[in-house]
Amino acid sequence: MVGDEGKLIVLEGIDGAGKTTVAKTLVNELKRKGFNALYTYEPFDRELISILNKKGSVLGGIFEALIMAADRYNHIECLVKPALRAGMVVVMDRYYYSSLAYQGAHGVPLEWIRTLNNFALRPDLAIYLDVPEEVGLLRKKRSTTRIPYLESSKEFTRKARQIYLELVKNGELVLVDGTQELDKVILECKKLICSKLGLLC
Repeated sequence: MVGDEGKLIVLEGIDGAGKTTVAKTLVNELKRKGFNALYTYEPFDRELISILNKKGSVLGGIFEALIMAADRYNHIECLVKPALRAGMVVVMDRYYYSSLAYQGAHGVPLEWIRTLNNFALRPDLAIYLDVPEEVGLLRKKRSTTRIPYLESSKEFTRKARQIYLELVKNGELVLVDGTQELDKVILECKKLICSKLGLLC
């Protein structure tokens, strides 16, 4: 756990699950309650995202995992740790669970991905917004994504979703039904943040 310095909350899910909207709404709610809150996201660094978009589809899952881990290390050291030390509530849109789901869906062994990400801070709460792959792909057409090629296939997205659901079964993520009305999704997330962290109660 991060400890008493700050709190780290993570939102996960396939593209189109509503992560960004929910994460930003939660940050606004926290600020209204008087908390010093920060929204951030992964992948984080534009240069690394550009490299991934140029070469990832050719070099495959291991290359993706390595670039994602480098991006994550930079993100944690340059932004997340300083914010937590300052006592902020950091709400993150994607984290290392995305590497497990997406690079895992490309056949990269999950334990190797875990080892590669051993440096990553453990979040205080990690929420998975679950939607069927066809719903995510339909919603995705109306939004933008930083790495488009990773979520262009229904079958690939299905594999990523199955890994996410295994992480839920293992107790690493807490599932919220992302097919509900947005207000209900946000309310469920707020209830989890209240029960687990004592915030937004």
